[in-house]
Amino acid sequence: MAQESRGGGRRPLMQMAVIAVVASVLGVALGLVIDWFPSQASTQASTIDTLYDVIIIVSVPIFFLVTGVIGFCVWRFRVRPGEEDEDGPPIHGNTKLEIVWTTVPAIMLVALCTYAFVALRDIEEAQADEQRIQVIAQQYDWSFEYPNPMGGEPIRTEELYLVKDEPVLFDITSLDVIHSFWVPDFRMKRDAVPGLTTQLRVTPDRLGTYPIVCAELCGLGHAFMRQNANVLSRRDFDAWMAEQAEGAGGAGAPASEDEEEGGEAAAQESDG
Repeated sequence: MAQESRGGGRRPLMQMAVIAVVASVLGVALGLVIDWFPSQASTQASTIDTLYDVIIIVSVPIFFLVTGVIGFCVWRFRVRPGEEDEDGPPIHGNTKLEIVWTTVPAIMLVALCTYAFVALRDIEEAQADEQRIQVIAQQYDWSFEYPNPMGGEPIRTEELYLVKDEPVLFDITSLDVIHSFWVPDFRMKRDAVPGLTTQLRVTPDRLGTYPIVCAELCGLGHAFMRQNANVLSRRDFDAWMAEQAEGAGGAGAPASEDEEEGGEAAAQESDG
């Protein structure tokens, strides 16, 4: 008799379905309205943001569907007074239902993975005339090396300087432990691993200064491992690079005739 009193009807199921649909619509709307990320400052950012929106649209209804079914079952089939010593009814599995709830999630998962793979492959495709920059991580700081336009030793800086609308290829490595190079406004991130060089491609498309953070727990000073990425116009970047090369002493610059003559005279005097 106790089990018969739980009988059913479709009304509770309809109520559960309505609640799940309303909650899904509100949840998706809220998820899309909330500004989860900082400003977009690279050509890759919009693709990443769209990928997250798609994941929200798919995952929120699934969340409410699963939690709704669990909540309904907990409420509908709860143990009532006087039933503490009774066993539940023997129920055989529903083969069709099991096939459905296995196949549908599998298809959705494969579709999402395929979409994510294509999106990430496209935004990391190699481009012509990429600027190449070495990113060096160590506890708890970043440093960056640029090819010296005058030849000689690379130019090393503590802040990152990039050119707007020009693609960059980062060669990333670490001197000690595993770090993770991340510029939130660019949306792109890559691990820095000791003894290994990883690569990351970005095309900044917005002038400004953006934070660089380490996204991998790397020690007590992890929270303070921050630096700046400065996106400049081509003219400003060239001026900055010229200052850096001049400050480095023009390591690879050819010597002038006067310098050569002075060097020869000094050599003769030392021989004498």
